[in-house]
Order: sequence, then C-alpha cells, then structure tokens
Amino acid sequence: MSKTALSPAAPRKAAGSRAKSLPAKASSGAKTKAVITRLPSAAGQPAGDIAVARRVLLTEANGLAALAANLSSQFTQAIDVLNRISGDGSQGRVIVSGMGKSGHVARKIAATMASTGTPAMFVHPAEASHGDLGMVTTSDVLLCLSNSGDVPEMADLIAHAKRFGLPLIGMTSKPKSSLGQAADIALILPPVEEACPMGLAPTTSTTMMLALGDALAVALMERKGFNRDHYRVFHPGGRLGKQLIKVKDLMHAGQAIPLVPAGTAMREALVTMAGRSFGCIGITGRQGRDKGRLIGIVTDGDLRRHIDGDILARKVETVMTKSPLTIRQDMLAVEALREMNQRRITALFVIDAGRPIGILHMHDCVRAGIT
Repeated sequence: MSKTALSPAAPRKAAGSRAKSLPAKASSGAKTKAVITRLPSAAGQPAGDIAVARRVLLTEANGLAALAANLSSQFTQAIDVLNRISGDGSQGRVIVSGMGKSGHVARKIAATMASTGTPAMFVHPAEASHGDLGMVTTSDVLLCLSNSGDVPEMADLIAHAKRFGLPLIGMTSKPKSSLGQAADIALILPPVEEACPMGLAPTTSTTMMLALGDALAVALMERKGFNRDHYRVFHPGGRLGKQLIKVKDLMHAGQAIPLVPAGTAMREALVTMAGRSFGCIGITGRQGRDKGRLIGIVTDGDLRRHIDGDILARKVETVMTKSPLTIRQDMLAVEALREMNQRRITALFVIDAGRPIGILHMHDCVRAGIT
C-alpha cells in the first residue's frame, strides 16, 4: 500500500460552517481515505500556539478518519478471537503488550477491556523475557502493539505465543514487519503523518492505537451484551458507581416495611407507623383482586388534613391517599431520589405486580452518597 500523507486539508466551500468528515472516492485497488476539513475561524487564521494545536488536532483527526475508512475483516476476526475470553476469566485473559509509548497505550487498552467485561492485563515485553512470561497461560490471547512492528524486546513474547499456539493479534503500521508477519490477525494502521513536526514523536500513531483499542473494547461489550448492571460490578467506587446503584440495593424489605391491611383502626396504624420511622404507612387490600396489593398510603400530611374529629377511631381507608406514587426495584436509586425531590416526599414504596416488596427513604440515598 503506497504511503499517503493526510495533512489538514484547505478550507472547502460548503453550505454549512461546521467541519465535515468526507470519505473520498477510492480509485481501483486503493483503499478509501477519509479527510477532515480545516475548522473555520471567524477571526481569521489563528496565530502561535493555537495554530499549532489546531494543526496537531486536525492531523490526528485525519489519522482517525483514515483508520475508520480502512477497517477490514481482520477487525471482525479479532473480535471473534477476543470474544472467547469469558467474563469470569475461566477461558483465559487478553495479554496486552507494547514498548515505550505503545506500552502506555497498551496499559490503557488492558484497563478498558478489564472494566468492560473482558479480563485483560498488561505485560511489559522486556520484563516478559525475565520471568514475566509466567503470567501468560495457554488459554490467553496476546494483543501486541508496535507502530514499527520491529521491537527487539517483543521477540521473546512473540516466540512464546508461537511456541504454545496462543492467538496473536498485532497492531502495527508495517504489515511486513516482524509483528505484522507473525500475527495471526494483523490490525494495520494506515500510513499517515505524525503530528510531531519532525515526524519522530509518536503522536498520530498512538492516537490511532488508543482509538482502535477502544473500538475493540466497545465491540466486545456489544457482542457480549455487557450492560449497566455488569458495569456497576466493576465500578463500585466513585460517583459513577453511586449513579448506578439500584433501588433494590437500598430499599428496606420484609418486616421493615410499614404495612397494615384495610380495615385497621388508625390508632393501631399509628403505632406501626411510629415504630418503622418512615413517616408513612402503606395500606394493603384484604380481599378479592386487591388482596395483598398496595391500595393507599397514610402520611404525615394525611394526618394533618384529618386532625379534626376523632381520627384515632377511624379506619385507615378513610384517611389514606389512594393510588400513591410507587417505584420498581430495578429503577436507579438516583431516579427515585429525583422523584422524591420533585414531589417533595421523603419515602416511596417499591412494588412488584402491585404488591409492596420494599420501601425507600430519601435518607437511604443520602447515606449511600447519592445526590
């Protein structure tokens, strides 16, 4: 494949003012090239540092566009192999390796895969030659990154893969390099210029590697059906983990739920209400279709509205609010808290098929760090 420089293009006349990604028509036998146009500037051409930054960003954007345009069936084959790695690690792991800047990218790819349902770890190629090959098992898949494809430190790792028949996926810009030739599946980066003005510092090439690693991880997520519940298992800490907590993880269940059946005297209901400390009590039906179902709720507000007269002698159904707002156990706790804030209430009953199975108080969310 002949080398094609993808430098930032000159401004194009277009109806819109936004930059566009336009795949160019490929000639017979040539691969498609995508080009990102130069971003317009209302104040004219920027000077100094901003001009350099814009040139770098556009150069790397062109690299990503070319990478997307040149993806082949090799990518699908890589996903087929990586998909054999089970989420519990019983079917091996993805061993990601790279030297220098490629090694830093490899660490990030391994971390992204590990946090999205594909067990992965980084192995330094130089350390592999001095004992760390023991980290690699015969059930693993190797993903090796090298722009040049000819890194001496990676030779022993590649030889180990061949010796034990481990699938080897190579990510390189040189298909005829040692890595490109040894790889069972070669993910070839298109020949584009580095953003470095000397063409020496890995810039565009490492950006393409990083993005291609993200593409592998996301494609694996979708192939495996990785969802928010799975994601929360690997991200229990921090704000992200808290935003994924569900109502069922915080709700009170069983005997802790403040409930009385219809027909109960308010005197008795108030004793139950005070003993549970939720500021409310749920009323369940006693017979027919409503038996065991939540038909109403008595809150502090209901008590204030019916304070006149002998309220203690009345039945709960004469005081309760019918058809109260309820939530599901699989609802996100942050969504339940939003409902409570908007409705200015402090607790919500959790129901399943109309039957109360729990109760969530606003303070439960606050204690869990959900805001």
